[in-house]
Amino acid sequence: MIQGFYSAVTGASQQMKQMDVHGNNIANVNTYGFKAEKPSFQALMYDMVDGVDGERLPKGSGTLMASTATDFSSVGLTQTGRNLDYAIEGEGFFALYDPDTEEISYTRDGSFTLASFDGDDGDGWYLSDGQGRLVLDADEEPIKVTDPKKLQPVGVFTIQYQDGLQHVDSSRFVASKKNGDIEAEDITVLQGYLESSNTDLAAELGKVIEAQRAYTYALRMVTTADEVETTINNLTT
Repeated sequence: MIQGFYSAVTGASQQMKQMDVHGNNIANVNTYGFKAEKPSFQALMYDMVDGVDGERLPKGSGTLMASTATDFSSVGLTQTGRNLDYAIEGEGFFALYDPDTEEISYTRDGSFTLASFDGDDGDGWYLSDGQGRLVLDADEEPIKVTDPKKLQPVGVFTIQYQDGLQHVDSSRFVASKKNGDIEAEDITVLQGYLESSNTDLAAELGKVIEAQRAYTYALRMVTTADEVETTINNLTT
């Protein structure tokens, strides 16, 4: 089988992954605090590689979507007037604590609500993300709410290296050791505002069209390679 067939097949599958990334960005155009992702491609190996014990490993073919980078830029705030909506004026993240798994995740989505929870301060209403996770203050303690109309002591945390944060759902991230120090900072929090999604709809639609065309060209190459192979086989028989 000619090498062009494998290159085309690989290209088609990777363009499908690219469309998945841009499709997810478009789906979250109205999700508060959402940060769009950008796919990054790299060429596969062009030469044979020496493996263990001198074994020659076969070269690659085509390209690979190696990673997706998150765009953490902000595009503006939306005034909602809700007492439990919060937005960060500047850099930083809200911290969310999951009582079941003890996982701490970070988000720019401040569309909070109240949840009943038996905490260290006793049973009561605590600030929550509405999905079972509790919002933390600067001391990394769940925030017990007595008067929801007042500005709550919501903590804002900066992450030393944002590159490589794990995107676990539409607006939440989980940090690892490679992300460095995470510290509470004195950053202004606005009550009654939410951060808008930074998805650029026009740019995303353009990327989807680009991926669709590349996918179509790759499939044409598969068909052409198959026709060439069939013609060659018929000539030899």
